[in-house]
Amino acid sequence: MKKIIFTISVVIIAIIGCKSTATDSKTLNLTFESKSNSNVTGTATFTEKNGKVTFVAKISGLQPGVHAIHIHEKSDCSAADGSSAGGHWNPTFKKHGKWGDAEYHRGDIGNFTADEKGNGTITLTTDEWAIGGDDPTKDILGKGLIVHQGADDYVSQPAGNAGARVACSAIIK
Repeated sequence: MKKIIFTISVVIIAIIGCKSTATDSKTLNLTFESKSNSNVTGTATFTEKNGKVTFVAKISGLQPGVHAIHIHEKSDCSAADGSSAGGHWNPTFKKHGKWGDAEYHRGDIGNFTADEKGNGTITLTTDEWAIGGDDPTKDILGKGLIVHQGADDYVSQPAGNAGARVACSAIIK
C-alpha cells in the first residue's frame, strides 16, 4: 500500500511540475544607446509567457511629441547613426504600415508620445513574436530596437519616414 501511495505521489508531483513549466516565462532586459548625437536613453523589456510577448519601453531624453519605435533586421548598434541595424524586420514580406492593420511589418511597433520632460513609454502584447524558438518569422532574437526622432506616418514605404535613429538596442540574451 505504501508503494502505491508513493507512486501516486510521484506521478502527481510530476504532473504539477509539468504544468508549472508550461507557464514559465522568458524575459529580456535591454538598455538603449544614444545615436545621431542625441541624449536619448532608456530601457526595454520583452517578456514571453503563455505564447505571448509583452514589450515595454521607457525612454527619456526625447524632444516632446510623437516618436516611432521599430524592430530592425540586425542586432548591430555600432554605427553612430544606428544605420548598422538595417531596415525594419519584415520576415513575412508585407508592406510597412500600422500594427494591426491589413499589412505591416512584424517590426512596425508604432508611435508613442514623449511628455514635456522628454519621457515616453510604450507597451505592446502580441502572439506574433517569440523570444527564440523554431519559427524565424516570430523570433526577435538577433534583431535591433530603434527609437526614431519623429513619428511614423504608417504610409511611406518601406519605413514610415520617422526620421533619424536616436537610440538603439540589440535584442540579444
